[in-house]
Amino acid sequence: MKSKIAKHLLQIKAVSLKPDEPFTWASGIKSPIYCDNRLTLSYPEVRHDIAEGLKDLILTHFKGAEVVAGTATAGIPHAALAADRLNIPMCYVRSKPKAHGKGNQIEGAVSKGQKVVVVEDLISTGGSVLEVVAALQAEGCEVLGVAAIFTYGLPKAAAAFQEKNIPYVTLTDYDTLTDVALELKAIEPSAMNKLKRWRQDPSSESWMEETVCKEEKGLG
Repeated sequence: MKSKIAKHLLQIKAVSLKPDEPFTWASGIKSPIYCDNRLTLSYPEVRHDIAEGLKDLILTHFKGAEVVAGTATAGIPHAALAADRLNIPMCYVRSKPKAHGKGNQIEGAVSKGQKVVVVEDLISTGGSVLEVVAALQAEGCEVLGVAAIFTYGLPKAAAAFQEKNIPYVTLTDYDTLTDVALELKAIEPSAMNKLKRWRQDPSSESWMEETVCKEEKGLG
């Protein structure tokens, strides 16, 4: 499944890899990768495989789930498709309460003690999805964990989830995607070093520098 979903994301260009022409994230981080999983909704086969995959992740890792909660906005459609296959209720959670009307942050019916799984499209640092988890917990829900399409596998995210004692699982990940990209010749073998160095420390731009090994004269 990991390789299949990674291949889908690359083929529809939901994920782009450009280690020599880095993208700039909203946070200002320079990145060799850009992921836009909203594109998956435009491709029925990809959409179907993601929905089935999320359903299987939830059944395998989060037994007893009673509600699927989508993160606004990218996680909403995937949460709805997974919840439909599981035949359980679905809601979605905003990043913050509305400034008008009832001021809801959670849209849909949830109740104290319900076992909830959060569906997210992408995990980078984990900050935004953990805010959704906190909002559900504030309503008295028992959050079993997070299921997502893709993760960059950043150490910062792993630490954040561990701190909050929230498990997470994904359909595919950065390591799988870069391996598949290499197999599909979507990147050059020489680019792998940059991709690995970026993931180790995204906040540093040192990964963009070419690593050049020079032999000094007289040395073997």
